[in-house]
Amino acid sequence: VKLTSVDELLCVPETQGTTDIAVDKIYPFENHPFKVLDDEKMEDLVTSIKENGILTPVIVRPDDEGTYEMISGHRRLHAATIAGLQKVPAIIKEMTDDDATLFMIDSNIQREELLPSEKAFAFKMKMEALKRQGTRSDLTLGLKVPKSSPEEIGAEAGMGGRQVKRYIRLTYLTKELLDMVDDKKLGVNLAVD
Repeated sequence: VKLTSVDELLCVPETQGTTDIAVDKIYPFENHPFKVLDDEKMEDLVTSIKENGILTPVIVRPDDEGTYEMISGHRRLHAATIAGLQKVPAIIKEMTDDDATLFMIDSNIQREELLPSEKAFAFKMKMEALKRQGTRSDLTLGLKVPKSSPEEIGAEAGMGGRQVKRYIRLTYLTKELLDMVDDKKLGVNLAVD
């Protein structure tokens, strides 16, 4: 029986594996929409890392300055720092800005307990990245390549396109109102209206 390796699951080329990278060489993804909270779940993750180490490597992309931008694993990196680790196992992947945005969102959007604000900004970032990708005449010989719609993004997240649009609409709220939505003091539908 051949089991799928972590590298294969993460679509990492066979020539590219896991590397230990100093935590101070990794910086957060710009405008990362997912919150890294010091809550009970973080305490559990810190305890797990102290006992077992980091079981799933973080995914980073290199920059021109010898440092790395975090793509996937913000919570693990934070927990590793709290646990006192100096290095973390990482998979280094070359990616464009839009590909990095899509990978970061897709690797986080599947989490069970996301705040409405996290979903809202993630969907907005994904829509913007997909729009920027647009059409490529150099690859398609001038043919129009369809862009992803809210319906397609919603289907990936297990919801309808209309619901995706409603979440994106939340990004226009003030911070105070958005915090009320996250704290369940204001319903999503009322907030959108």
